[in-house]
Amino acid sequence: MIDTNDTDATGPLDGLLVVEAGTMISAGTTGRLLADFGATVVKVEHPETGDHLRHFGPQADGTGLWWKYLGRNKQSVTLDVSGPDGRTVFEDLVSEADVLLENFRPGTLEKWGLAPESLRERNEDLVVLRISGFGQDGPYSSRPGFGTLAESMSGFAYLNGFEDRPPLLPPTGLADSVAAMFSTFAVMFALWEREVNGGTGQVIDTSLVEPIFSILGPQPLRYDQLDEVEERAGNRSTSSAPRNVYETGDGRYVAISASTQPTAIRVFEAIDRPDLTDDPRFADNESRLENVEELDAIIQDWMDERSREEVLDVFEETGATVAPIYNVADIVEDEHYQARDALVDVPDDELGSGTVQNVVPKFSDTPGEVTHLGPRKGEHNDAVYGGLLGYDDETLDDLRAAEVI
Repeated sequence: MIDTNDTDATGPLDGLLVVEAGTMISAGTTGRLLADFGATVVKVEHPETGDHLRHFGPQADGTGLWWKYLGRNKQSVTLDVSGPDGRTVFEDLVSEADVLLENFRPGTLEKWGLAPESLRERNEDLVVLRISGFGQDGPYSSRPGFGTLAESMSGFAYLNGFEDRPPLLPPTGLADSVAAMFSTFAVMFALWEREVNGGTGQVIDTSLVEPIFSILGPQPLRYDQLDEVEERAGNRSTSSAPRNVYETGDGRYVAISASTQPTAIRVFEAIDRPDLTDDPRFADNESRLENVEELDAIIQDWMDERSREEVLDVFEETGATVAPIYNVADIVEDEHYQARDALVDVPDDELGSGTVQNVVPKFSDTPGEVTHLGPRKGEHNDAVYGGLLGYDDETLDDLRAAEVI
């Protein structure tokens, strides 16, 4: 194991060694999730450029905040695998690992002479996770893949937004993050097969498109059975009403969801209109969907006369379902987030300290922990190459001189 002297804390994945050889968000998020729960994740970066995530998005005095977040709890080593010496080092590293994560374009590892099949000749127990835009096979597999393309082709963008406006892309790497979550539990499934069912390692093929398509509900079944293509509905739901975002009298916003009959009745009670329960236009969910414009107008009129805090108080008293629309400043100040320790302030030698989302979900006995934010490029070269692989000082000096690490 690698002794980084970061912490004595362990999580449920303590003892699991993961090599992360990808770039940007999808592989980085998978590695972050595993590292959060105690896995030793060795992040392999090119000696010159490093992970592109270091230079992506907002910077604090030249320090990439995306990197600090997704690089947390990881060990960073540098390695150029384009030459034979680099490939040898990579093979040595992966031969010690339980899991390899990569999200290059299909064929890249093969081009470098590092195909999963050859890596598993030295380590048959290796689980190889491959994330790509469109998967390892199929007519689109060779295309460059980014989350935006997946959000477009999965059906997400088509459904997102308002009916009288263009399709709407998400403001962050949604497809990458969804693919990473699917990939994380896929890795754990493969490890269960290896450890419990007597199997060996295997290769996991995750595309960016299919996971986000998977969470969109019964779209194919609806098309198959009803010949319907669901259209954009803004903040409304095509399945239940009321469900929308409403502006309060002080210019702030709340969201309401009433997906069952009892919750809809409590909304009517909250807005002091219990009579709507017996109104044939709103008596059941099907009727409410047919008359949603009128229903939303009634609710909005009530909202116009009250501040957001008044709305929240009334809805809480009646047990109706409502939530304020928060920005990140609201989240940081919210007492529930604070009570749940949903944010954690982590010391960092570049930022001084940094506030990030805490580890989720919560474990009763072996919780995860954020021990450090994203490290400097190559910060753990000596710990990994010298400590884990046992390279002596002369070998390390030669690799540095040849710009392999």
